[in-house]
Amino acid sequence: MKYDTATVKARLKDQKLGTPTWGYGDSGTRFHVLHRASHPRTLEEKLDDAAVVQKLTGVCPYVDLHTAWDKSDDWGAVRRYAADLGLRIGAINPHLFEEDDYVLGSLCNPDERVREKSVGKLLDAVGIAKAVGASVISLWFADGTDYPGQDSFRARKKRLHDGLVRVYEAMSADMRMVIEYKLFEPGFYHMDLADWGGAYMLALALGDRAQVLVDLGHHAQGANIEHIVALLLSEGKLGGFHFNDKKYGDDDLTVGAINPYQLFLIFCELVTAEMDAETSHCARQVALMIDENHNFKNPIEGTIQSVLSLQVAYARALLVDYGCLREMQGRGEVIRAEECLKDAYLTDVRPLLEEVRREMGRDPDPLGSFRRSGYMEKIIQERGS
Repeated sequence: MKYDTATVKARLKDQKLGTPTWGYGDSGTRFHVLHRASHPRTLEEKLDDAAVVQKLTGVCPYVDLHTAWDKSDDWGAVRRYAADLGLRIGAINPHLFEEDDYVLGSLCNPDERVREKSVGKLLDAVGIAKAVGASVISLWFADGTDYPGQDSFRARKKRLHDGLVRVYEAMSADMRMVIEYKLFEPGFYHMDLADWGGAYMLALALGDRAQVLVDLGHHAQGANIEHIVALLLSEGKLGGFHFNDKKYGDDDLTVGAINPYQLFLIFCELVTAEMDAETSHCARQVALMIDENHNFKNPIEGTIQSVLSLQVAYARALLVDYGCLREMQGRGEVIRAEECLKDAYLTDVRPLLEEVRREMGRDPDPLGSFRRSGYMEKIIQERGS
């Protein structure tokens, strides 16, 4: 099967991405946070920046919140403010780190008081999600240990499960819980959710509305992420992505900066899963979210750049002749099968995307349009003091 141009265009126009509020603010390394005059001072100003990205690209209607850095006394007002900007709140990311209480973990902590505190914060996040109309609770735990014998692996697994059962039961029927894993850091001996298998087992135990979130930077060097994506899709357990890129560890670089071919192959798995009746439902509801730090880049420009990379990867994946690919796979034609992918990957899809943006009423050059808009100069003048 190969999509015709009209279908490719329609699919590109229908792509929906989420950008994170924390991606618009100041960031840095573990040595220093870099401060900019354009730094948004309030949640509303972060939403303003996200609205600019949506206006320029047309494919970023969702904004993801983080309870560590996004505060409000009136979440209903936040929902209305976002809606007035043409945005929706996509995912709520609870905060269970950056406090001394969590030195030995949050839900996995051997101290019952800390575990109860952690469950309380997660339940608060569910309440926020209900107030802002978010349908996804996105969970990453900094829980782990640094030394052998520090704690019991099995006891920590049970604590994590028991705590999340209470959170799962508190979610409304239209909510999904997506569980993120990470190979290492801050636990350097073990992480309680170190890989997709651990996250999958936990999601399976919790229920149908619990799934796995794949962060591209959270794997060992050389991990075959597209294979992981395919396996989770086949089980109906792929819930979302945190898109970024890496060279060494959890670098949180802009999407496609290092390995655009891997990004393309991941989108090929999503596209083919949408074609399969057994996996199409799961594939179509995967939350495509960006999660990155812009240490050396203008945050808004860096976000737009990442969006453009995701559009390019998706466009190329839609151009693959999957009928030919399956035929070559069935015949054991290794080189010809690979060329089916490479032919699409090497296609310059920028003219196609420019045409799609024009048809959507957008500037064909979002980055150039942003630079010409004067928005950055405006917010530096307003926020710089």
